[in-house]
Amino acid sequence: MEEIKITRAAKLKEKPDSSTLVFGKNMTDHMFIVDYDEGKGWHDPRIVPYGPLQIDPAAKVLHYAEEIFEGLKAYRTADGSIQLFRPDCNIERMNNSAERMCLPQIPAELAMAGITELVKLERDWVPTEKDTSLYIRPFMIGLDPALGVHASHHVQFIVIVCPVGAYYPEGLAPVKIYVEQEDVRAVKGGTGMAKTGGNYAASLRAGDRAEKAGYSQVLWLDGVHRKYIEEVGAMNVMFKINGKILTPDLNGSVLPGVTRRSCIQLLKDWGYEVEERRISAEELFQAAKNGTMEEAWGTGTAAVVSPIGELAEGDEKVIISGNKIGPVTQRLYDELTGIQWGRLPDTHGWTVKVC
Repeated sequence: MEEIKITRAAKLKEKPDSSTLVFGKNMTDHMFIVDYDEGKGWHDPRIVPYGPLQIDPAAKVLHYAEEIFEGLKAYRTADGSIQLFRPDCNIERMNNSAERMCLPQIPAELAMAGITELVKLERDWVPTEKDTSLYIRPFMIGLDPALGVHASHHVQFIVIVCPVGAYYPEGLAPVKIYVEQEDVRAVKGGTGMAKTGGNYAASLRAGDRAEKAGYSQVLWLDGVHRKYIEEVGAMNVMFKINGKILTPDLNGSVLPGVTRRSCIQLLKDWGYEVEERRISAEELFQAAKNGTMEEAWGTGTAAVVSPIGELAEGDEKVIISGNKIGPVTQRLYDELTGIQWGRLPDTHGWTVKVC
């Protein structure tokens, strides 16, 4: 692997107050870039001052959405060191997304080096206040300057980072979700299993409608039968029904979340039966009505877990767990965040120390 060249910014930015951080707003001083050209492979890895990208107006990413991305975090532990949580899973998923979107695979060693070297350089940006972190956004874009629906031969892998505050500054509050009846985010055989921008663009209209109706997220139904639930907003979703944990199976239209994967492992460690299968919205409403629906929550990198307190479909509404966070949801949040910030032992080898 080529050595990563570092060009430092001539003038460093003023760092934001870590008590007032807003997600995704304050980018750091530098970014990592590496180029790919067909026949040459990946080359010229570098860390450069953060700034605008110069791309051709005909670049395929702008016209045909030849793009994928990831999201992970760096956490500062009590002793001042900085660690990542399961970055190998994010890199693995990125390469799976790349395969689906006809983009080149990036060697795991190169992707990991780009992420860790950038975090090391920007270590002073990793906030110290409780539950704050450094959000890491790797992404890959197709840059061939030509119109026409074909795979790109020139690609860049880029990593940018920004400090983020606590997702729940006032504690975990249950959210209201609404079963979406009109739009779908993905179908089997489509791009639902890939972390690509088009999936998120397709979710905006339904999310906007839900927000205007007073709901935090939509609960997506499958695109074929329009009856089986898949994800909640941009997160995976889980339900505790009659003592058992249910979550939609990875059928090709559901994103294989790293937090989802970690929650399933922890739940099995604790002795819960976890069932990954098709779950209909009708089944959920019946469970809520007959009292067997005990808890529900979303899982994702940004929130870790997001408790669900109300579920609605049309004019029908049900309350879950008394509209309070349930004990399993709380335990998952405490365990995962404890491991991520080094407050609890990592018995699975999920954390990677950076510096």
